[in-house]
Amino acid sequence: MSKHPTAHRFGEPRPSVAPPHPQQAPLYRGEGFEALPAPTGKPPFRLDLSELVPDAVAAAEKAGGMSFHMVGDTGGVKDPTPQLLVARGLEQDAAIAGPYGRPAFFYHLGDVIYFDGQASGYAPQFYEPYAHYELPILGIPGNHDGAVMDDGTRDNPLPSLATFVRNFCAARPGTRSPDAGEATRTAMIQPNVYWTLLSPFATIVGLYTNVPEGGVVEPDQAAWFEAELAAAPADRPLIVALHHPLYSLDTYHSGSKPMAALLAAATKKAKRQPHIVFSAHVHNYQRFTVADAKPGKAGEAAPCVTPFIVAGAGGYHNLHKMAQIDGKPLMTPYQDATMPGVTLNSYFDDRFGFLRVTVSGTEIAVESYTVPRPQEPWSRGARLFDSMRLDWGRRTLLAG
Repeated sequence: MSKHPTAHRFGEPRPSVAPPHPQQAPLYRGEGFEALPAPTGKPPFRLDLSELVPDAVAAAEKAGGMSFHMVGDTGGVKDPTPQLLVARGLEQDAAIAGPYGRPAFFYHLGDVIYFDGQASGYAPQFYEPYAHYELPILGIPGNHDGAVMDDGTRDNPLPSLATFVRNFCAARPGTRSPDAGEATRTAMIQPNVYWTLLSPFATIVGLYTNVPEGGVVEPDQAAWFEAELAAAPADRPLIVALHHPLYSLDTYHSGSKPMAALLAAATKKAKRQPHIVFSAHVHNYQRFTVADAKPGKAGEAAPCVTPFIVAGAGGYHNLHKMAQIDGKPLMTPYQDATMPGVTLNSYFDDRFGFLRVTVSGTEIAVESYTVPRPQEPWSRGARLFDSMRLDWGRRTLLAG
């Protein structure tokens, strides 16, 4: 056990952190809770993957597994180059067939647009960078998608998440968004800003955690979350996605005690534990494992664990540095005194990248790729940085 690094303690606020765009501070309404928009679909807000990519679902069922991409914090508002490099890596990886074929979709972990979900940001920060990425893009909003500029202009509509809903929660397939510019990609058909994706090999419960630092979830949304955990099929892995991370050892945001408490309460009431949790918000990559308080099954040497992965290096130009000890980088595996039972297994904070997630009847595999820095040859392509394999039925790590 190492002594505590130079980061703030887990879950504590960071009063010295400046607003994300101080030059606009006089107009900024703040980082308070924003009312949620009306859903475009019916409760309990579920979407079957077969409605989006029926051929890919049929191929996955025949192969016995499926893959998809994941990352968040992609908007290239100040410098588009990092986002373009990640988009290029995603395009190239989408053409590579793994053990169960090519990836089927891209699940976004939030902060699609910086800084406040402006309609004018969707063409340069979403539609144009992924013009040659042919897979469906779906996901959850982040705090910047839900933040609102209180200037009352047509470019910054007052209702929170209005443009996210227009571009990700269309009522009908094939709807063309007015924000798309010349792009041919149509709006996604998610039923709500928090919703559940059903597929043959995984259930992904996506929770919107609003604008305030650390996240805020109201009681009715928490009740929905508990119900979706309980209702998820037991014969496939249960994945939770939320923007604000429960655990982080960066020097800017840190982890969220409210989200940790929310997940603990929901899993207790639902009597269901997610097999893996993905988040973003922190602009780097971190992989944690949390040991189950209960002992492993008889005869098993490995403990039962739940991986928690932060994937926020998707293209926003400002990467967040990790904590250090006496000016030296953390050496993994690392356990911090402020996070009992939590192990930091791997991280990078000096590159951008994305995840490729593969799920099957027995395993969840996560591969983390980095892309070239802007000053490096783009022809280098994406490179594997970290990987893990989880036997989701036994909740034990097979590798990583």
